[in-house]
Amino acid sequence: MQGRFDIAGDAARAFAVLRQGGIAILPMDVGYSLIGGSEAALGKIFETKGRSAAKLNAMVGNEAIHQAIHRIDQQARDVVQAITVDADLPLGVIAPCDPSHPLLQALSLDGSSKDGTIALLMNAGPFHEAISSLSLAAGHPLFGSSANRSLQGTKFRVEDMEPEITAIADIIIDYGLRKYHPYKASSTLLDVVNMEVVRYGACFELIDDILRRRFDIELPAPPA
Repeated sequence: MQGRFDIAGDAARAFAVLRQGGIAILPMDVGYSLIGGSEAALGKIFETKGRSAAKLNAMVGNEAIHQAIHRIDQQARDVVQAITVDADLPLGVIAPCDPSHPLLQALSLDGSSKDGTIALLMNAGPFHEAISSLSLAAGHPLFGSSANRSLQGTKFRVEDMEPEITAIADIIIDYGLRKYHPYKASSTLLDVVNMEVVRYGACFELIDDILRRRFDIELPAPPA
C-alpha cells in the first residue's frame, strides 16, 4: 500500500533528471506530459512523438513564472488570474514573452516560441506547481507536450501511453488517473492578448463563462 504521494520528493527527483538532460513523464491534472529541459531532450521528444513543425512545445510554469516572462497589459493579467486563481482552473496561456529573461536564455526557444510568444501551462495541479517552483528557483526552464504520439489523444493514465513514448523517459512519475480525464483533452490554450482560443480543451465552458460574465469577452463556440 503506497499511501499518500510524496509530491515534493517526486518533483525533486524528476527535476534532477531533467536538469541533467533527461526526459520525464509527469502527472499534470490535464493529462501526463512528456517534458525535457535541454535541446537534445526536446529534439528526442519531438522526433518520437512524430510532431509537425507547426506544433510548438509548451513551457511548464506557475503564476511567478507567468509574471516573470510574459509581457501583457493589466486586463490580460486579470483574465489569467480570474481563471487560474479565482476559479482555480488550468490554462495554457499564450502571450508575448521577454526573451532577455534568464529563464528563457538557458536554452534555445526553437520549437517553443512563435512570433515572440510562449505558451505556458498554468495551474495544472500540486505536482505541476512543485516542479514549476523548482524550475524557477534553479533558473532552468522546462518544456514539452502531452505524453502521446502526435494526434493520438491526451493520455490520462501511464498504461494508456504508446510504448515508444514511455521508452524514451528516464523517469516516470505515475499518479494514476488524472483529474480532468472526463474532458478527454489537455488544457485550453488561450491567446490572452487577442483573446483567441488556440485550442479548445479542459474546462473551456467554465473559462468561456468567466470571460463572458466578468470581462464581456465573447469567445467563439467550439467547432462541432
